[in-house]
Amino acid sequence: MANQTASARATFLDPRVLARIDNLLLLARTVVDGFLQGIHRSPYLGVSLDFAEHREYMPGDDIRRIDWRLYARTDRFFIKQFEAETNADVGFLLDMSASMGYASDEISKLDYARFLTASLAYFSAGQKDRVGLYAFDSDVVEHVRPSAAHLEKVLHAVARVRAEKEGEWDRPLARVANTFRRRGIMVVVSDFYHDAEEIAAALGLFRAQGHDVAAFHLLDPAEIDFPFTQASNFQDLETRELLPVTPEKYADAYQKQVRDHIDALGRHFGRHGVDYVLINTGEPLDEALYAYLAFRQKTTRGSASRLGAER
Repeated sequence: MANQTASARATFLDPRVLARIDNLLLLARTVVDGFLQGIHRSPYLGVSLDFAEHREYMPGDDIRRIDWRLYARTDRFFIKQFEAETNADVGFLLDMSASMGYASDEISKLDYARFLTASLAYFSAGQKDRVGLYAFDSDVVEHVRPSAAHLEKVLHAVARVRAEKEGEWDRPLARVANTFRRRGIMVVVSDFYHDAEEIAAALGLFRAQGHDVAAFHLLDPAEIDFPFTQASNFQDLETRELLPVTPEKYADAYQKQVRDHIDALGRHFGRHGVDYVLINTGEPLDEALYAYLAFRQKTTRGSASRLGAER
């Protein structure tokens, strides 16, 4: 039975299944609701929705979260709150540079990034966070300021993004820094095709400003495994440069370079206090969602500690 439950949950999180849903709000609701039900049905080590406190019921709250035992004692409605819940500004930085358009199968990295960003935004809005968006290539192309009422605006903007132009980091991040000033949370979704140390240093500046930062690194399965066998021309999706490649000659060197880049990202992000999650876009979204939930629990505890220190 446990295996059947896990299989059903994985199906709802499979990017190939999600691609059939053309409404991002419906997609995000399907992913998050199925994910949260799965957490309650089967334990996941290291991640939980731990009960923290009650708050009084307000119109619009989900009645399923009313503590009916407490109501029986007090004759008043109270909602259970959990550790993962905060009221934070959450800015999603979505990389829409041309390299994100790569797909070895039917799902491109940008498709997966859309699914993931929409789901995390939906989850965050459900925690009463103020969600916003910065979609960028060489500059910020879509900007939705963080607000409790902006989930649908974020999802509409995410649906519009296209991977067409060469990417850059300095200019977009400078614009983010100028507009995302209240201490909050930044979630970066990208393939990070750039110098690892430079990206980590740039995101580290946001950490120095008091923001919590999570970096979701998306790679297509073919970018990880390099399954190619036929000699052919490979094209850089951003510069459009063509390079003739004999796979058997370069496979080992390529895979080593990818591993080295992943290791460098993990090392430099860790040094700057940025949470790093590597995602294979051929896999279901559950690992990314678990990682985000664990990240939010950590940031919630950290916020509580900072608040206590300030007091």
